[in-house]
Amino acid sequence: MTPRETRIAVLENGQLMEVRFERGERVVGNIYKGVVQNVLPGMDAAFVNIGLERNAFLYVGDILPEGSEGEDTPAPVRRNELRKRNIGELLKIGQELLVQVVKAPRGTKGARVSTRLTLPGRYVVLMPEAQTLGVSRKIEDRNERERLRQIGQKLHPQGFGLILRTEAESKTEKEIGQDIEYLTQLWSQIKEQVAQAEAPALVHRDASLLYRVLRDVFSSEVDRLWIDDPEEYEKVHEVLKVIAPTLRSRVMLYDKLVPMFEHFNIEKEMERLFRRKVWLKSGGYLTIDETEAFTAIDVNTGKFTGKTSLAETILKTNLEAVEEVCRQLRLRDIGGIIVVDFIDMARKSDHRQVMQALQKTLKRDRARFRIGRISSLGLVELTRKRTGESVTESLTRPCPICHGRGRIPSPDTVSLWIERELSTRAVKEQVQAYLIEAHPAVIEHLVGEDGINIDLMEHQLECALFARARPELGLEEYRIQAGTIEQFKRLYLPYKQLQVVECKLAPSAIDEEAKVAWTTDGYLLLWENEPPTQNINKVTLSEVRRSFAFAEPISTPKSLKKSEVV
Repeated sequence: MTPRETRIAVLENGQLMEVRFERGERVVGNIYKGVVQNVLPGMDAAFVNIGLERNAFLYVGDILPEGSEGEDTPAPVRRNELRKRNIGELLKIGQELLVQVVKAPRGTKGARVSTRLTLPGRYVVLMPEAQTLGVSRKIEDRNERERLRQIGQKLHPQGFGLILRTEAESKTEKEIGQDIEYLTQLWSQIKEQVAQAEAPALVHRDASLLYRVLRDVFSSEVDRLWIDDPEEYEKVHEVLKVIAPTLRSRVMLYDKLVPMFEHFNIEKEMERLFRRKVWLKSGGYLTIDETEAFTAIDVNTGKFTGKTSLAETILKTNLEAVEEVCRQLRLRDIGGIIVVDFIDMARKSDHRQVMQALQKTLKRDRARFRIGRISSLGLVELTRKRTGESVTESLTRPCPICHGRGRIPSPDTVSLWIERELSTRAVKEQVQAYLIEAHPAVIEHLVGEDGINIDLMEHQLECALFARARPELGLEEYRIQAGTIEQFKRLYLPYKQLQVVECKLAPSAIDEEAKVAWTTDGYLLLWENEPPTQNINKVTLSEVRRSFAFAEPISTPKSLKKSEVV
């Protein structure tokens, strides 16, 4: 934990399963007093100004309170009823309303908001202006569900909806009542803030990452909570004194010299978060590609060949992949639509075994999910609740060269871009010469083997070309400048035949096994006869052209070599 960043990691049996970061302001869970900026009947939605950089998106189904998904009654029925409403009758431009952020801004999209406010506590979730009562579906014991429902009916505050969370299991009426009392007091404070605030304004900020972990993650199932900040350690003890006194003994202060994440081997694991390929223990591997539309995960046997039969090898790889796929979803916090391409299985029994393993493993995930059936092509579609950017999205930015595509044009492609642009400009401008500056690999392709390409271009364009390498330019970047032959000769061609010049050898972009040489000002040197067999730094120019020269390597005499010091 540092002043600039808070990091939380969850280990299960010594393996990293979840990691969360908090840098700067977080908006999910915040409540705003907003102003309706635009109502779009064609989209059944409105845009609301809540004071952020981009207006928030409010869907018609999120405008009026509805039952929570933790209820026993089927939520889709109520949601469909809400979708049938006319948004033009519900909202007007300039109208003020309270909204809560349910999805953070992502890419070019603004935050998604809802008027169905929720205040999560440790044991319950309170929903102002709702009337519903529900019990978490993750509590499967019928007797316990009925006990909690009776407690909920007894403590249900007037004018609020109430959901008893999974953590309420086996808790007493007094403990649950204290949680409800705290949340009702919090709502009273929010209403006072709303009355004083002028829209758009933030009226309630959700808890910090550490407190959310205490509220949502830290339970009797957690053996230890390590904290490396003494001040936060004391604060956590004070909070637990109120919300979970029995868990205080499980909070430990980490005070060793070795950073905590290194001590628990978390840093090395986190380095793998940015890798596209994830290896399985058997030798198989996954490839994970996050796109704006969905996340694609491909399963491959890789180095794993198996010992019995092909069907068994495929089944074992797929079952191992299930565990790693579910781990990576939690670890990277991947949400939205996910498509997993399992290795094709011929036997229906193998299909069932893989799907059962997937459903069982995903139950350990706190995020809501839905799983489709496995297709005849071995594809499984599933959705996982998204509240914002994934871990990799929040920690990285798109490559400025490939713009997030993961691919960049080849040097040959860029050289053809330059050729086409020169053809267009030469017709319009009618100039004597052009100076072309680009990445060394692009210049080499532009010149071609033995200068064939650049000679042909000069003949076709009927103008002189001066090509120079600029290593500081990206592969896609280049500059073309028009001028006269004399001007460019004076500025960029200070070389003569039989002149000895200093150079630097570099791998050829055209022939991987060959080398070319460059002067310090980006002038390309090709070999007149045999290429050098040792590292050299001087050549003799045998023929000088505008964009390149043919050269002969100069070997350093042994007598001039620096003596070795033993």
